[in-house]
Amino acid sequence: MPLSEQEQRLLDEMERHLLHNDADIVSAPSGDRTLSYRNLVYGAVLLLVGIGALVAGVALGGQLGPVVSIVVGVIGFAAMLTGVILAVTPTRRTGPARQTKNRSSKAPQGSASFMDRMNDRWDRRQDGH
Repeated sequence: MPLSEQEQRLLDEMERHLLHNDADIVSAPSGDRTLSYRNLVYGAVLLLVGIGALVAGVALGGQLGPVVSIVVGVIGFAAMLTGVILAVTPTRRTGPARQTKNRSSKAPQGSASFMDRMNDRWDRRQDGH
């Protein structure tokens, strides 16, 4: 069933508002903290080890006894939780990253980042220019 003209206008307005707000969130500065690729990899590996320990605890529960199975399961769960926390915790940027950021803020408009230029174009388009 097609939308009425009023519903279509309302939907278009909501979409423009959502895209404008998302662009503001994406372009917001994140300070001097960022996700580390190394921590993401270590966290993912620790998560997989924890899943393996949890599965091993359940699979070997009949052979090793219920207490050992519970202990291995709890250790596996703790490893998974630690892996996720490690993967999503931002770290501080080092000196060179800060210097690059400072240089780009002083750079002329022609050398702005790709996302900044796209956001500017989008804002001009939304304003009707």
